[in-house]
Amino acid sequence: MSQPNQFSLLKQRRFAPFFWTQFLGAFNDNLFKTALVVIITFDALSWTTMEPSLITNLIPGLFILPYVLFSATAGQLADKFEKAGLTRFVKWLEVGIMCVAALGWVTHHLWLLIAAVVGMGVHSTLFGPVKYAYLPQQLKPEELIGGNGVTEMGTFVGILMGEVLGAVLVVQQPHGLLYEAAATILVAALGLAAAYRIPHSPAPAPDLKVSWNFVSESVRNINFSRKNRTVFLSMLGNSWFWFYGALILAQFPVYAKDYLHGDHGAFVLLLTIFSLGVGSGSLLCERLSGRKVEIGLVPFGSIGLTVFGVDLYFASLAFSGAAAAIPAGAHLDALALLAQHGMWRILFDVLMIGMFGGFFIVPLFALIQLRCDPQHISRTIAGMNILNALFMVAAAGLAIVLLGQGLTIPQLFLVTALLNAVVAIYIFSLVPEFLMRFLAWLLIHTVHRVRTVDVERIPAEGAAVLVCNHVSYVDAIVIGATAPRPIRFVMDHRIFKLPLLGWIFRTARAIPIAPAKEDPWLMEKAYIDIAQALHEGELVCIFPEGQLTRTGDINDFKGGIAKIIDRTKVPVIPMALRGLWTHLLTRNRENVFGRAFRIGLRSRLELVVGEPVAPQDVTPEDLKQRVAALRGDWK
Repeated sequence: MSQPNQFSLLKQRRFAPFFWTQFLGAFNDNLFKTALVVIITFDALSWTTMEPSLITNLIPGLFILPYVLFSATAGQLADKFEKAGLTRFVKWLEVGIMCVAALGWVTHHLWLLIAAVVGMGVHSTLFGPVKYAYLPQQLKPEELIGGNGVTEMGTFVGILMGEVLGAVLVVQQPHGLLYEAAATILVAALGLAAAYRIPHSPAPAPDLKVSWNFVSESVRNINFSRKNRTVFLSMLGNSWFWFYGALILAQFPVYAKDYLHGDHGAFVLLLTIFSLGVGSGSLLCERLSGRKVEIGLVPFGSIGLTVFGVDLYFASLAFSGAAAAIPAGAHLDALALLAQHGMWRILFDVLMIGMFGGFFIVPLFALIQLRCDPQHISRTIAGMNILNALFMVAAAGLAIVLLGQGLTIPQLFLVTALLNAVVAIYIFSLVPEFLMRFLAWLLIHTVHRVRTVDVERIPAEGAAVLVCNHVSYVDAIVIGATAPRPIRFVMDHRIFKLPLLGWIFRTARAIPIAPAKEDPWLMEKAYIDIAQALHEGELVCIFPEGQLTRTGDINDFKGGIAKIIDRTKVPVIPMALRGLWTHLLTRNRENVFGRAFRIGLRSRLELVVGEPVAPQDVTPEDLKQRVAALRGDWK
């Protein structure tokens, strides 16, 4: 079925004004911060006697300090007040902060500029909960991945453009500081104008009493989020990404100058490539996920962050050896750097770190928005911002300590990449659903080409029983990878003994079942587990044939489905798998090599979902007819 392109949201008022407000805010943040970092790195002596590396790590830390102090209050305000009006207030605040910064540029006063950095941190703190709570309020669930992808793309394009313009404007002689001051005020005014176009967005909790004790409220927010384990661990994963990104990005100015022997244009080049990577990765998420919240992309992103982070270390060592011929004290521009041996490998690593970062962050944002309590979403985002801030402060502190202990910046890249591997293994061991979805996603995007028909008939919330024909040992993986939410599968207990598939199904909390004559206790326990899962509002999928087909035809449905519905009155949704009979993991007796040659490298499959059947109308015979009609002649 054809679906609207995610960019079509940019033509709609429910999304476009919000997008441009967010874009201009990110643009202005970086227009200002990058200009300050560049002037400190490349013209330090006229501003301060402090070490440039200390200042360049201190500025990001000061920017995110307000997240620690004010995120809890910001989350309450975003839940209590209408979001369009609150956004306009935040944008007026930005205009005032940029006026203070302009005074700092004109008077050559560093600490006034650093105060404006803190002010922009306050601005971003107040806008953060509004931003991510606005999307699920205005977008449909199937639009969340695309909407988040476009938003993240716009954010990083805004970051890129702000970084480029900030680095270029501030070094223009003799009026670069004036150009910078005027540009930041102008962009703030444009953001304010865009905010006045954002449509009315009602407050989810208008009667909420705001607690101004940020310490107790921060603890309360985080404790509330911890009740939903998947959401809380997704928040931790999100915060880890910002820890990783802060460690890498904060080193770019000094890395460009001291290791690449470049001027400010080299710094801009690194930021440009990184931002393009994040933007492209964010946009690709919708295509790779099939327009649903696909958390299987998170481990994929994490693997890339480690692999290319490690390679960036080795690429930096190789470049240092080749750059020995560059005269001491020389600072090459971007074009000259591109001609240096090894530079393209460094840029490729930076691009891939950004791209895999997009794969990592977009599904996590969408998962948090989808699964947290709608009445508490702004405060959940605020809690996440607090964690983000703490992680980023920790990143700045760790960088200062490790560099102070004598580590080089390439070695810091290596440490960060290896830390990412350790953290990823820990998080995925706590939430195996991430890894299971990744393996399922990998299967259907490498071995198969899977098309879904009417998959939106699977309910986005609430209990239901899914019934499907049973063709192969990977039926559950295909269904689970294409479904919009987690499913509890009821499966033959012997499958759990298979080396890889058994681990996947145990991780997915599948329910083992055995025939009554073989193990009556296990059979009865399975029915109890099914009833409990349905009572808790979960989806349960069964294969009523009870065994894999040996002929490709659909066997008679057994009476277990009727027993399940007698205990728990929920809708039953018939489904059919097409095209799996030629799979190697079936009981097809045809020649294995002949089948493999006929289906090719990527076989075509379909999952067809039928209309829900009311519990009072459920019979095994009727369900078999419905599944057979959905499957048709294509086995």
